[in-house]
Amino acid sequence: MQPILNISAYRFGVLENLSTLRDDLLEQAINLGIKGTIIIASEGINLFLAAPKENITSWLEWLCKIPAFENITTKNSWSEYQPYKKMLVKIKPEIIRMNHPTIHAYEKRAPSITPEKLQQWLKQGHDDVNRPILLLDTRNSFEVAFGTFKNAVHFDLKQFSEFPSALEKNQAVLTDKTVISFCTGGIRCEKANLFMQEIGIENTLQLEGGILNYFEQVGQTFYQGDCFVFDERLALTPSLQEIQLNSDQSIAKKPL
Repeated sequence: MQPILNISAYRFGVLENLSTLRDDLLEQAINLGIKGTIIIASEGINLFLAAPKENITSWLEWLCKIPAFENITTKNSWSEYQPYKKMLVKIKPEIIRMNHPTIHAYEKRAPSITPEKLQQWLKQGHDDVNRPILLLDTRNSFEVAFGTFKNAVHFDLKQFSEFPSALEKNQAVLTDKTVISFCTGGIRCEKANLFMQEIGIENTLQLEGGILNYFEQVGQTFYQGDCFVFDERLALTPSLQEIQLNSDQSIAKKPL
């Protein structure tokens, strides 16, 4: 087994005393030799961390003792090296920026679909009531370029905050279909689906745990290419292994 455990996770929920929480999160991570990035906001937490398994396990045990983060679920992968240079904890207005203040993902959650169920629907070509399926990629265009589901629709976003306006311009594409949105780990779809419901789009679901969970549960079926990740590994294959670039390939990292 490769020596470094990489985890990503998020949790929507009302957080207070953010400065104190930031200091505690940073201290615990540094003490355990963990590197990566944690974003906290009044709406929750979003994290990407890496360290040897025992260090990550100890940190998660500590984190789960905080009521707001009890039983938080992580997406896991492994690497030969530490893919982060430092440990950062940032306080931001949103843990994933949408700039749409009426969306409160900590108050309610849009319905979801498991990777196994999605695979079944894709095999049969429709949902359980014979409605056509539309896969909606909510990621940025440079992420989509690494890989996406076969026949998925995307809106050529440069950043996720463009999603509401792009969706409204393309709303007709979603009519009379079961819309299944997806992203890397699920966090963007939490807000995307709530926004779709807000503007009256029915029959929307989010892929539980995103692309990485789909890879972990069912593999590559109906997915073409790799999945961009926001660390020095750049992207993961459907077997959750780091992609291998040719010596002349160089692709810059970009923000969410």
